[in-house]
Amino acid sequence: MKGVSPRKAFVANVIAGAILIALAIALWRDPGLVIRAEFAKQRMLLGARSHESMIGDHAWAWVEIDADKPDAPTIVMLHGYTGSKENWYRLARALKGRYRIVIPDLPGWGQSERKPDADYGYVAQSRRVADFLAAREVSNGAPVVLLGHSMGGGIAALTAARRPDRVARVGLLDAAGVRFADNRFGEGVLAGRNPFAVEDEASLKRYMDTVFHDRTAMPPIPWPVDRIYIAQRKRDAAFEQRVLDRIGRGDERFLPGQEAAKIEQPALLLWCRQDQVIDPSAMALYAARIPHASQVLLDGCGHMSLMERPGETAEAVVLLIERGAPAGPPADAP
Repeated sequence: MKGVSPRKAFVANVIAGAILIALAIALWRDPGLVIRAEFAKQRMLLGARSHESMIGDHAWAWVEIDADKPDAPTIVMLHGYTGSKENWYRLARALKGRYRIVIPDLPGWGQSERKPDADYGYVAQSRRVADFLAAREVSNGAPVVLLGHSMGGGIAALTAARRPDRVARVGLLDAAGVRFADNRFGEGVLAGRNPFAVEDEASLKRYMDTVFHDRTAMPPIPWPVDRIYIAQRKRDAAFEQRVLDRIGRGDERFLPGQEAAKIEQPALLLWCRQDQVIDPSAMALYAARIPHASQVLLDGCGHMSLMERPGETAEAVVLLIERGAPAGPPADAP
């Protein structure tokens, strides 16, 4: 280094080497540090604050984004199977400022507590969500706008149906919980397999190709994040299978759709035409139970509407909140 004495250069190199060694040791002890660091960066860019609290029978982790006005409605977002709160960040960015936004990791997933023998089916999770919505630090006891995606959609439907005192409006995005038309994913679930299982690079690619139709919307998974993610999913395989057995083949697998007939709050049903997981036929099944719900069918996207089409999804959510989502036939959004 020009203008730097050999001694100073030596000291700088030693410090840099020590930092690299410390980082290597930290990653060896905790490989998930890389993913958590990336999530932390996303959270900071979003302007969200992290929270942790014991609510009901589990410790919950969630993020919160303040609204520009203190009296703005609160939106609570529930992620899907194998998902986490980070799945909602793109949609949250599109709604930021207008509403107070609360995004939890559901119990058993992400950074929230997981118990070895606990039930993580629709009924048990909807009870936990009701407790979460009642917590003063979450909603101050006031009813909220509850959005649910995929498995989270089934939980949201059941919660809205059974606890209208906690849910003022409900939005179901590509929601599970009804007997939709047969597709490869559904047939795999009924056969006892986990079509979302990730064990290696090939199955990771298959998983991503299944949930995303718009490949430009896929989040990048560079090395070594891909290896860390694959290892984590392999460790979670037994848990994932147990939950899928409950929500995909158990007695309560269609309970959200059945109970949806009790939903009287303003409601939104939103699907993507190319969804390979929860076939778009599910929207009509939910609409038959919630005839007053507005229906939005997006084109050019798959199962991850909240990530593939955050702008159009945000517009539908705004209508749900501001206008009460008047009933009508499916509207194709661009």
